[in-house]
Amino acid sequence: MFTYYIIFAILLAIGSFFNRNILLRKIMLVAFLLLQTGIAVYGFLNLHKTEMEFFTYDSLGIIFLCVLTILSYTTIYHSYIYLQHRKDNTRNQSLYFFALILLIISMTCVYLANHLGVLWVFIEATTLSVAVLIYHERTQLSLEATWKYVFICSIGITFAFVGIIFLSKGLQGSGSSSLILADIPAHLKNANVFWLKLAFIFMLVGFSTKMGLFPMHTIAVDAHTVAPPPISAFISTTLMNVGFISIFRTYSLMAGTSIQPWMNSILLWCGLLSIFVSVVYILKVNHLKRMFAYSSLEHMGLAAIGIATGGIGYFAAIFHMVLHSFVKASVFYQIDQIHRVFHTYILSKTGNYFSKNITGAIVMLILLISITAMPPSGLFVSEFLIFRSMFEAHQIMALLFILVLFTLVMWALGKNILKMLFVPSSHPIETKEPLKIRPIESVSQFVLLAGAIYLGLNPPAQLVNLINESIMLLPK
Repeated sequence: MFTYYIIFAILLAIGSFFNRNILLRKIMLVAFLLLQTGIAVYGFLNLHKTEMEFFTYDSLGIIFLCVLTILSYTTIYHSYIYLQHRKDNTRNQSLYFFALILLIISMTCVYLANHLGVLWVFIEATTLSVAVLIYHERTQLSLEATWKYVFICSIGITFAFVGIIFLSKGLQGSGSSSLILADIPAHLKNANVFWLKLAFIFMLVGFSTKMGLFPMHTIAVDAHTVAPPPISAFISTTLMNVGFISIFRTYSLMAGTSIQPWMNSILLWCGLLSIFVSVVYILKVNHLKRMFAYSSLEHMGLAAIGIATGGIGYFAAIFHMVLHSFVKASVFYQIDQIHRVFHTYILSKTGNYFSKNITGAIVMLILLISITAMPPSGLFVSEFLIFRSMFEAHQIMALLFILVLFTLVMWALGKNILKMLFVPSSHPIETKEPLKIRPIESVSQFVLLAGAIYLGLNPPAQLVNLINESIMLLPK
């Protein structure tokens, strides 16, 4: 089945690239979405099945594959709206959807890869495909951000490759050379600690370029600033999930060795520094997309801390990434509407959004509650579980530090968003008339936000079982 998925998905991508007929492009995109849905459903129904030797439908991969499939529908829908209002020519639209389909294929392969080498190859493929999308608006800033993204991501992925080599060196000392994920843990117990530590550090730094953890967070923030809003939604959710799943798998491989406490310390400090840096910038930022890009950095730091503290933190970290994906995608879909109303992303030039787009303003109010993890936000549940894991791990000072930082984040986001919703702009732009936004464009955001609340308060047994199975072999 996976072979057919790869073949037909690539053919649809190529067809989108060469096709100039709008109706035919829509048909091909619908066909691709049905194909993506089919592989997600097939994978769920065939857990643990391996295909093409290097791809396995494991629990963790299926969780993020389902998230990707859902967000593929909404991202393609909002991409069409975005391209319509920009009045892009058919050539640029064809290139956009070609790169978008390739990005979705690459992320699917990362989620299901059961071999470190294959995982690495498709992570690099995500870099190349998303770079085309970041540069879509063809501005000087987008060109700069694209080259920076490609350059730093490539360096980061090279670091990850060196880490894989170090891990391979450690495995050779244990009498094994296999890089199949399921085979590695059994051979690492007697591996040289020096090689394991080197491998973890290099792989963590490399994969952090995708997850956006400190200190590799800057390229993701710059990419958010210039990318089309629907692509920013992907960068902040499914692409960061690529980094998370890679780091989580790396951690899982070595969690049964003597370096686990050392790995926990590294992840804890990465998480704390990520949250601290995000708060510093959120307090002074005046750019709407950058503000939420730094909000993503904060949430990635919290997920890293969940892994570091262990216990219920493992569960909470995965759960948090799922809920964050639905909430943050809604943020960037709505930002596209805000930009069409105000013709700017500068916060000080926006205001009275409620009087200009009442449906979108209601979305922003719900988003404020959701992204700051105030009840009934689903993120409140996942964050509470991570705080509980920190308490049980006796990380009391770190917990108090994070609570102070989160209070500042709530104040900063609340001040900026409520001002945009209710207060007239201090520097209004009078040159263009605001566009009227159709209420139907906000339906996807209401659905995703309602889904995040429902999953947080009443997670389905299937999701709970998949997460529990994903962390079953980790030390408690």
